[in-house]
Amino acid sequence: MGESRPVERFLCDEMLGRLCRYLRAAGYDTAFAQPGEPDARLLSRAIAEQRRFLTMDRKIMEHKAAADVATVLPMAGLDELAAFVKKAFGVDWLHVPFSRCLVDNALLLPATPEQMRTVPADARRPGEPFLACPACGRVYWRGSHVKRMLANMARWQAGQP
Repeated sequence: MGESRPVERFLCDEMLGRLCRYLRAAGYDTAFAQPGEPDARLLSRAIAEQRRFLTMDRKIMEHKAAADVATVLPMAGLDELAAFVKKAFGVDWLHVPFSRCLVDNALLLPATPEQMRTVPADARRPGEPFLACPACGRVYWRGSHVKRMLANMARWQAGQP
């Protein structure tokens, strides 16, 4: 029987906002650096929260604490970054799609009837689930943005550029 890897948790620096959003979209617990947050604080945060720190800043490796927690990603586009984290960490781009808030990383819950009232009428389809973020209140449904993101994630999962 094969050994399963623990699911990685990530912390992305501010240069990796799109990658962070996609990792969240795939269902990974992914924190995002605050603007201007110093490297030492980011490394401490990654260690304290047991996260892998993702960055494109090569200077991060000058910090002693970076050795066990930081991964320097190549200066590349989103497709190449997606391929890199899939290979390096076994990221399954279809892990638990759209189970986390893309804005604040909270796990989504079924939307309440009150929250459903905020959804535009043309977005409501019978039987389609609506999810809401318990932290920010944002309501999610399967709109065209979800279809575009899922197409990218399926392509990355299949190893296609």
